[in-house]
Amino acid sequence: MKDSYIRILENAYKSLTEKVEFSPDILLILGSGLGDIVDEMQVESVVDYKDIDGMPISTVDGHKGRFLFGYIRGVKVAIMQGRLHYYEGYTPQECIMPIRLIAMMGAKVMFLTNASGGITCTQTGALMRITDHISLVPSPLIGENYSRLGKRFPDMSEPYDKQLGNAIDALAKDLDIDLKKGVYIQFQGPNFETASEIRMAKILGADAVGMSSAIEVIGARHVGMRVVAIACIVNPACGTVEGLTLDNVDEKSAVAKSEEKLKQLIFGGIEKIKEFI
Repeated sequence: MKDSYIRILENAYKSLTEKVEFSPDILLILGSGLGDIVDEMQVESVVDYKDIDGMPISTVDGHKGRFLFGYIRGVKVAIMQGRLHYYEGYTPQECIMPIRLIAMMGAKVMFLTNASGGITCTQTGALMRITDHISLVPSPLIGENYSRLGKRFPDMSEPYDKQLGNAIDALAKDLDIDLKKGVYIQFQGPNFETASEIRMAKILGADAVGMSSAIEVIGARHVGMRVVAIACIVNPACGTVEGLTLDNVDEKSAVAKSEEKLKQLIFGGIEKIKEFI
């Protein structure tokens, strides 16, 4: 089974590169409700996950499950429009397959976005640059190490690149955007967390919570990609607002409150990041 995963990954890479000839500099992952950002991208090629041999497909509503290749402000970018989640039944290794494929195509930086629950900041639509994370999901590096991509024990002392993060902070200041900073924690999902779990997360030092991202960052760091990440707070986490339930979380509406600001940070950030590649 260990060898099988490596063969599947290599076959998927062969299948993808037969469909598109492109060498992106940056991988952009769009979180829930953020898919419309691609409307301002110069798209050169689109490849659905389902058309790549051995590639898992996204099953979550609103996640289109495809790669877009093209240019943002003249920078060569690959976009994951729809991610893969552990709670969909995929292994952590399968969840990071898209990241590994784009890294194999040449990407050196991953710009990650997500929709999160707020623990220390509960304001809907707030933006937070992720400075570190806590993962409660098994590592995606469990199993035989794929030495073509990275070493057995990758360092995680700086999973989120400080130089790139400082560039995004400076951009936010120039644009007069209130960009908070904090630690993200990934739970397994798909259920929302209990109030007690959120209290635990706060004790551990988490500022925002979600069901993705941390294992993606581990996968990116394993292949040597530099990472910068921004979370959009779409709801207060369970127990942070008295009497609030999470039965009807509307990610799209929540993201819309800060979509223009996030778009400025993404597009301007990609332009700045290119200077460091």
